[in-house]
Amino acid sequence: MIERLMNFLKACFGPPSSRYVNSSADSSGRQDRLLWYKDAGRHVGGEFSMAIVQANNLIEDQSQIESGSLSLDDCGPFGTFVGIYDGHGGPETSQYINDHLFHHLKRFTSEEHTMSADTIRKAFQATEEGFLSLVTRQWPVKPQIAAVGSCCLVGVITGGILYVANLGDSRAVLGRLESNTGEVLALQLSEEHNAAIESVRQELQSLHPDDPQIVVLRHNVWRVKGIIQASGFISRSIGDVYLKKTEFNREPLFSKFRLKEPFARPILGSEPSILVQTLQLEDQFVIFASDGLWEHLSNQEAVDIVQKNPHNGSARRLVKAALQEAAKKREMRYSDLKKIDKGVRRHFHDDITVIIVFLDSNLISMASSNRGPSLSLRGGTTLPPSSSSSSTYGNGGF
Repeated sequence: MIERLMNFLKACFGPPSSRYVNSSADSSGRQDRLLWYKDAGRHVGGEFSMAIVQANNLIEDQSQIESGSLSLDDCGPFGTFVGIYDGHGGPETSQYINDHLFHHLKRFTSEEHTMSADTIRKAFQATEEGFLSLVTRQWPVKPQIAAVGSCCLVGVITGGILYVANLGDSRAVLGRLESNTGEVLALQLSEEHNAAIESVRQELQSLHPDDPQIVVLRHNVWRVKGIIQASGFISRSIGDVYLKKTEFNREPLFSKFRLKEPFARPILGSEPSILVQTLQLEDQFVIFASDGLWEHLSNQEAVDIVQKNPHNGSARRLVKAALQEAAKKREMRYSDLKKIDKGVRRHFHDDITVIIVFLDSNLISMASSNRGPSLSLRGGTTLPPSSSSSSTYGNGGF
């Protein structure tokens, strides 16, 4: 008991070097042309695997995993944070979220001395407001930033509780062991905000009763206001300021973005859907991934691939499976798809980001008193030019 108390005091008040043990142990990944990956690493509640493949000229997916203290004073809750930020119209919003959201969460957690759905909601709101301020400052010289936005998927594991917050159509899927059959079943944890979903269209219509064109079926695809840009698929996001503030829906913004009429209330929302649930012994892992993965794999297909293979390289394995499906849909060989360069690659698949967090119930239960390794890792920020030389892949292949 005394030893645990001394360790806690040392974590809170000891010198920085003692509070950040092993901070560099999981601080880097590997790159191979359009692929970035971290096959295996450790967070305070178990293992993780991470992979990103680029399709756009500028990668618009950003992501991070943070593990250790979830508060600025390092004396608050310990746990693991996962963020998947699927940008559209450019990388500016997803990069901004990557730089600011977790910091806001740590600040609010420090102020309230706890993690909660409200804390996460405040962090989302602060990030949205911060990006709006950035757009306002840059509008005179860079007006097109008003048409850049991002989906935002966040997972937090602390004290045996899992929080999942989402804006847009990224997805978190839990793999849970069914004790009667021994199968691992897929349970979707995140609520999506895509106009293809009937309930989302109904919500938009109820929020805009005076606008019969709030959702439009165009070329057999449901779109918000008939917008052809990526922002037209989703009903909630961070950014996309031109659809939230009518003063940005004007010149010098490109005409292809501008709506014909001003609007009285924001067309897109920024309020995340949040799930809070206690982790169970049967919960094996959570797959966090951008929409680029789910375009090609079902929830159960992804869970089966993870469950039936080693943890090491599991995220990269999911990326490969998605690319194989993308190639099959175009009736081409996977080996030929891999040769296609960024930019052109976007005609075959989107940027894809996957973070798999494996759940060790023993480690998760101890995380409140034993912080484990400190970890801060970002993906998608330093993918090399496509002309870079290839490295040799480790276990799992690509």
